[in-house]
Amino acid sequence: MNALRSWLSQLNRPEVTEFAVATGRMPSVKVSGAFQAVDPGALSTDDILLLLSALGGGRFIETLGAKPSQWHIRVEGIGAIAVVAARQGDLVHARMTRMQQPSSTAIAAAAPAAGAAPAGAAPAAPAAPPGRPSQQLSMREHLAPEEGQRSPPRDPDVKRTSSSDAALDLRGAPPPAEPRAVRPSTARFDPRAEEAPAIERTALAARAPAAAVEPRAGARPASAAGRPRGAADVPAGALDGWLALAREQGASDLHLVAGRPPLLRIGGELVPHGDPLDPAAVQAHLLPRVPARLAPALEAEGSCDFALELGALGRFRVNVARHRGGYKGCFRLIARSVPTLASLGLPDAIGRAARHHQGLIVITGPTGHGKTTTLTAIVDILNRETSHHIITVEDPVEFIHPRGKAMISQREVGTHTRSFENALKASLREDPDVIVVGELRDTATVRMALAASETGHLVLGTMNTPSAAKTIDRLIDLFPPGDQQQVRVTLAGGLRLIVSQRLLPSEGGRRMVAAAEVLPGSVALWNLIRDSKTFQIPSLQQRGKSLGIIRLDDSLAELVRGGKTTLEAALAVAEAPDELEAVLTGKRQPALAPDRRPPAPPPDAARPASPEAGKGLFERAGALFGKKGG
Repeated sequence: MNALRSWLSQLNRPEVTEFAVATGRMPSVKVSGAFQAVDPGALSTDDILLLLSALGGGRFIETLGAKPSQWHIRVEGIGAIAVVAARQGDLVHARMTRMQQPSSTAIAAAAPAAGAAPAGAAPAAPAAPPGRPSQQLSMREHLAPEEGQRSPPRDPDVKRTSSSDAALDLRGAPPPAEPRAVRPSTARFDPRAEEAPAIERTALAARAPAAAVEPRAGARPASAAGRPRGAADVPAGALDGWLALAREQGASDLHLVAGRPPLLRIGGELVPHGDPLDPAAVQAHLLPRVPARLAPALEAEGSCDFALELGALGRFRVNVARHRGGYKGCFRLIARSVPTLASLGLPDAIGRAARHHQGLIVITGPTGHGKTTTLTAIVDILNRETSHHIITVEDPVEFIHPRGKAMISQREVGTHTRSFENALKASLREDPDVIVVGELRDTATVRMALAASETGHLVLGTMNTPSAAKTIDRLIDLFPPGDQQQVRVTLAGGLRLIVSQRLLPSEGGRRMVAAAEVLPGSVALWNLIRDSKTFQIPSLQQRGKSLGIIRLDDSLAELVRGGKTTLEAALAVAEAPDELEAVLTGKRQPALAPDRRPPAPPPDAARPASPEAGKGLFERAGALFGKKGG
């Protein structure tokens, strides 16, 4: 299907009055009272919701119903556009019409009468220059013009369309030639959106090189790479557009920082988009998203964390903080569906640990390396395959688990409970089978988690430690010296699994792949913990493949051999880079597991001896006994 920008450019044609989309229908434009398709592909509900989010409608998607919602946005090269959308069940309908560009005073005066049509017909618009040729690109790609590409000019003389003309026909078919008037919901209409400056691209525009888009005569130049020129040129609601852009580009995080351009983390690298953002505009985008309960904490402490749900855009884990130049926001993109171990490329041995009915499972690794995602995949196995009662305590709740065979109670620190410690203490009286702790961050939380693992519960948690061996040392060192021996005894009997993982950029650099160090509980490991010999754990990992142990370097080697990542990326996180490089380049053969090594030769006493050898043996024995007897 054509890209959103190409579709909207049809509004530049003087005979086109509006652009309409509906679930299961082809996108169409209204010409002389009849609708004409502009693309042969039918749109799904998700496509339309994503389109509306990119046009600044993210705030309306959750409450979208039969009563139409209306908002305005400006698009570079087209002008001000009125968007009206409604929903009945799984059917979504929306219309986009061009508007005149009134001044701020005119907008304020016209706002009370937003739902009424003008008394007379607006003057006919002069012939507008033809729109750019349609680009046959995927709707889920972006337009990223190269340096020097020009954007189409804005036409000030446009045909004005009343709010009633933008009413929706909710019967599931394209609207008739004379649509019935529907009064827009003024409670959902933000007139300030009309004052927003133009946006040069939306999240659903098609990605095309400069040569593929023909610039129009008289067009004014755009900023570098055709991206938003700065916060002053980004309309209200542009945060939804940036988030949609991050989702479409496959980014893991979006950073909005005062004085810096928007940054997308793609393949582990921060990629800037556009010009630096104005501090006042960043503050205006971020502060309205902060929950009211966290506003005092942001004011007093300078930062806060929360989860943000934006309908079709999905969920985001958000951190808003103050810094020297103003405010900054980090948006971690949460996958739309609960991941599986197979989709993450992790070994099945991790899932087998979920069969234990009690004990401790810890997922470790640096910040931002997918610990929560792996923990969620393990919980999903329990949710699908067991009838347990699972209690999760998170800060904040990231993945929403669907209803499965198990019963899941998800609690958020700050919203449903005061702290991890209080939630764990209360959970022991809620008849749980599995307790999931978002982060084992302090002594009190670890103490409660260990106590729960001893009393017949399976406890899962995460820690920010670099390796499996360091995780055990950290769990013990959190306690005072007088309690450490008791902690060793508890771990020696209850530790079921430690997974330490790293995320590496893929071969193409557009996504991340996971390398995992797996250390399952075993008698050998428990003895080392009990005897305070954790420094010997790396030696156990060297010879413990038969116990299900997977070293990080072995996992990295498999990724490189499979072409999933590069040797340079693997060496950057390897525990023994020189050894890994020697193994992968063929300079050295990998060490064989104990059960694969060739058998050792028999000792000399077991070999058949020659007569001369036997004679020498008896002579030496006689001399020895002769000396003892004398």
